[in-house]
Amino acid sequence: EAMHVLRAEKGFIIVGDETDGTVTPHDLGMGWIVSRKKDDFIGKRGLERSHLTAPGRKELVGLAVDGPRRLPDGAHAVEGRRADAKPAMLGHVTSSYDSPTLGRPIALGLIAGGRGRMGQVLEFPVSGTETMRATVVDPCVYDPDGGRLHA
Repeated sequence: EAMHVLRAEKGFIIVGDETDGTVTPHDLGMGWIVSRKKDDFIGKRGLERSHLTAPGRKELVGLAVDGPRRLPDGAHAVEGRRADAKPAMLGHVTSSYDSPTLGRPIALGLIAGGRGRMGQVLEFPVSGTETMRATVVDPCVYDPDGGRLHA
């Protein structure tokens, strides 16, 4: 559990938690991992498909939870209403932990247009009567410059 908390504080992903068959390296903020030097590579054609480069895709973000309880894994972020009056889903929580270092709960999530929502407060209905809130932040919530690593 300690390793899971540490990796979430640094914004490090776990394949299968922060990813599924629809997530690209660009969605994770890891575009640097895709070669720019090679003319061709396995997966290049897929990464160039229009729906995988469309604006507003779900992107990995950090979520600074308002309150003492952590968000449930899989909780959906909502914003406004659809035409059928149901909540419009923006994305979901991929990982959620209590951070002893920060003294509060933290979470990672895949949110539509995520990096463009920095500082925005999102709502997460967690039951029929309860809604939790969290602010969109950088996925790395602890030591973003790596000062502790290089001390």
